[in-house]
Amino acid sequence: MTEKILFVDDEPHVLQSIQRQLRKRFTLEIAEGGAEALRILKENGPFAVIVSDMRMPEMNGVELLSKVKDLYPDTVRMMLTGNADQETAMDAVNTGHIFRFLTKPCPPATFITSLALAQRQYRLINAEKELLQQTLRGSVSVLSELLGIANPVAFSSAGRITYYVVQVVKALNWHASWQYEIAALMSQIGCVTLPGDVLNKMYSGVILSDDERVMYEKHPEVGARLLEKIPRLEAVTRMIALQLLSYDQYTEELVANEDEEVIQGAQLLKAVIDFDFQLFRGVNRAEAIKSLQKQKGRYNPAYLEALAKIKMDSEVRIISVKVHDLSVGMIPIDDVVAKNGALIIPRGQAITWSLLQGLNNFVRQIGVVEPIAVQVGRKEE
Repeated sequence: MTEKILFVDDEPHVLQSIQRQLRKRFTLEIAEGGAEALRILKENGPFAVIVSDMRMPEMNGVELLSKVKDLYPDTVRMMLTGNADQETAMDAVNTGHIFRFLTKPCPPATFITSLALAQRQYRLINAEKELLQQTLRGSVSVLSELLGIANPVAFSSAGRITYYVVQVVKALNWHASWQYEIAALMSQIGCVTLPGDVLNKMYSGVILSDDERVMYEKHPEVGARLLEKIPRLEAVTRMIALQLLSYDQYTEELVANEDEEVIQGAQLLKAVIDFDFQLFRGVNRAEAIKSLQKQKGRYNPAYLEALAKIKMDSEVRIISVKVHDLSVGMIPIDDVVAKNGALIIPRGQAITWSLLQGLNNFVRQIGVVEPIAVQVGRKEE
């Protein structure tokens, strides 16, 4: 990917001079002022580096780079200005988290070296982020497979919840989307402590006993404790811990003590989990959304609106297969059961490698009711 650099100044002749000096060494674009810079970042991004002048009308360099920090946190920020007073430098570094502060006139060699270092910093940021996400996703995938073995119903619901969460996060264009995806995938990990029939009752709409209700409502806390020792999952852990809270339970104190991404993720999980309950019981998407919207104060209205617009599976192909013809990714449309009546895989749960191994063990030891009707291929509305 080309590591583009955006230069921002309110003086066209300065921008033209920079273009002449650097266009053979770097891929760059220019913007006359902060408003145009934000537009270009949105329309032509991502940019590896942004270099802004300080003294500009309407929006100065510190204000611009502070906005860039919030909107595009991976973009490395630099300031090039003729105003070299200490207060300006401190504001730039502290407010905009500036990588370099350069003063005009800046020697060409120094300027070029600083830009190259900024591009290197951008590569380091993205390499670390990619490594972190791949490592965490690998670890979470193992935990998810174990959940599928220990509690197939919970694993099945987590898969559906994750699909909906990913769709909403894309629609809302949230940053650090991997955190919301992992929170969704691990949202039901605490259910490993629940008796198998509790979740079956929940999804069937059967009223739980007081003891069963208490057990179910503790699963977010259990899940959070299971994950809290994993580095870099602090926000994910908090999302999971708060997933059952209603929208109107977010007090000013709670909101003040939690990061914004935690509040967003937890409120989204609440909406998606209850949305999934409705769909699993046979309610169509439109009626499910209406039902949730009628419960004023229970859900964040913006997330229900986003759920109403996401793409849903439709017109899938159904085939009947033997166990030896099953493959990873197929989704049973009915419960897969052993010949002795034991539930092996609940309907709606995507087949994974570990589930296939367990299924083959049942075939050898007890036998499995065949053929198995499965959904293959994903088509979306």
